[in-house]
Amino acid sequence: MIAKMKKLTFLIYHKEYESFLQDLREVGVVHIVERKSGEIEGQLQGFIQKRNSYKALLQNMLRYADQVDPKVEKSLSGDEIINRYESIQAMIQASQQRLVTVQKDLAQMKVWGQFDWARIRQLEEMGWLMNFYTCAERQFDESWEEAYHAITIHREGGRVYFVTVTKEPVELDAEKVVLPSMSLLQLEAEKSKIEAEIQEHMENLRQFCNATVSTCKYVAARLQEDLDMEQVKLNGERLAEGSVLLLEGWVPEENEQTVLDMLESRSIYYEVRGAEKEDNAPIKLKNNAFVRMYEVLTKMYGMPDYGEFDPTPILAPFFSLFFAFCMGDAGYGLILIALGFLLKKKMSKSMAGMMNLVITLGIFTTVFGAVLGTFFGVSLFDVELPQWMKGLMITGKIDGTNYDKQMLLALIIGVVHICLAMTVKAVCSTVRYGFKASLSAWGWLLLVVGFICTGGLSFFEVISAEVTNWAFIVIGGISAIGIYLLNDFHRNIFANIGAGVWDTYNMATGLLGDTLSYIRLYALGLAGGMLGGVFNQLAFMVNDAAGPVLGWIFCGLILVFGHALNIAMSCLSAFVHPLRLTFVEYFKNSGYEGKGEAYKPFSVMKSNNE
Repeated sequence: MIAKMKKLTFLIYHKEYESFLQDLREVGVVHIVERKSGEIEGQLQGFIQKRNSYKALLQNMLRYADQVDPKVEKSLSGDEIINRYESIQAMIQASQQRLVTVQKDLAQMKVWGQFDWARIRQLEEMGWLMNFYTCAERQFDESWEEAYHAITIHREGGRVYFVTVTKEPVELDAEKVVLPSMSLLQLEAEKSKIEAEIQEHMENLRQFCNATVSTCKYVAARLQEDLDMEQVKLNGERLAEGSVLLLEGWVPEENEQTVLDMLESRSIYYEVRGAEKEDNAPIKLKNNAFVRMYEVLTKMYGMPDYGEFDPTPILAPFFSLFFAFCMGDAGYGLILIALGFLLKKKMSKSMAGMMNLVITLGIFTTVFGAVLGTFFGVSLFDVELPQWMKGLMITGKIDGTNYDKQMLLALIIGVVHICLAMTVKAVCSTVRYGFKASLSAWGWLLLVVGFICTGGLSFFEVISAEVTNWAFIVIGGISAIGIYLLNDFHRNIFANIGAGVWDTYNMATGLLGDTLSYIRLYALGLAGGMLGGVFNQLAFMVNDAAGPVLGWIFCGLILVFGHALNIAMSCLSAFVHPLRLTFVEYFKNSGYEGKGEAYKPFSVMKSNNE
């Protein structure tokens, strides 16, 4: 549900403004109304740029830190940390550039092999000139060997690498090569030296990041607090030639008294009133522990408006059911439960909440997988179990038809889900705009739900055919009044009829497509179960063929790898497709827009280091 909000309006003397904001931040429950203007953006640009630089620094430091010291060491300032980090990175980059140059020279020298440049200089002192050349093999002239004492050093890739030893400079039809001043052995030693330097710099960087990343987080948190303070300062509207500032904010009704006590202690003039639908108040979701785990899914789409309903209480059970249907295997559910408990102990407090969601989805999967009769790809219906347990399973075909029971179950769930969405839309529309403005939504709800209920009662012969016909006529007639005649009291009758016809076309095509979309639940569950069964068959075929020892080894490997792969793929599809059914089919039919603003109280940032 959405927590009720109260709007606060403050009038503060300009000399007390900053101290008042400090007290307001200590209370930590007031959401400040922001004023949108270019002036605010211009004044905050420096803070924002600095904040972004710290965020980038933290991301880079966390790449290298592997044993973070949780103790905050405040001997270094934030700017000193940035300078030191950039200094180490500059040394690493300089060494890497030198390494690239040495590697290039080394690749060039490997063609010529190891020789001593001192001996070359001795020849020059004796009056002999040694030059290095390369050319294509077809261009090499054998007469150069006698005329210029040409000696072939290496042949590779259709090219010849050779040297000449002459008394006088010569001009040959070949490319003259300028070699590095270091020998091959010297270059290899230099390469090893630079690589050792890089390793030393990287180790220094790692140790530096381990020692200072917590400090950087602390400084970044303080910087964010300063940025928040500057933003709030600028949100005050100056009145009476700047001597008084007007500030507006929102507070949850449950925290109202805390704020009022602070205001009374400071003798600040204020006004408090309840939030109205058109106020666009910030949204704070308030749900029980089970529903709270699914709030992250609601936030992925968008927070509700203050006048809307919180979709999370309906999203939670249906998403869990959809997930379990797509997984469709009780064994996989047990794996998710075990994985959730295992990772929960190793993760931070925020991620532990996600593991609670994994455990919950695992429980739903285990129970629903047992109902669908699948355990690690094995059909439980074909195993020796008590008959009462098999009677609880939904497997096989409907008697006398070729329709699968699980496919029918998916369609029934889809119909219920869509009908519930239409009910929410009608109720929410009535609450927000009044009953007269919601007659079209109520008409469609009566038509769809009434026809489904009447058809179901007729199918099971609860009511006679004559009663069914009259029920269809009465329901259709009453619904038509809301759909075609009273859908908008501000338009004439012909415009309403036209709009009703258009809505009829959209509903007829949309509802059918939306309902059929739920078949994906059946298809994904069936695919996962069949793939698990295939891995089982493959594993035991290998076991029979490979012998008693190797057979069981290969059988175990195939089972572990196959089911692990199947669980990973099933989890991905079991998350994405139920999310689509919720965001597209349910939210569309319930009229949910998700354009609300999340409640963000102005408060002191919580740091793990404090």
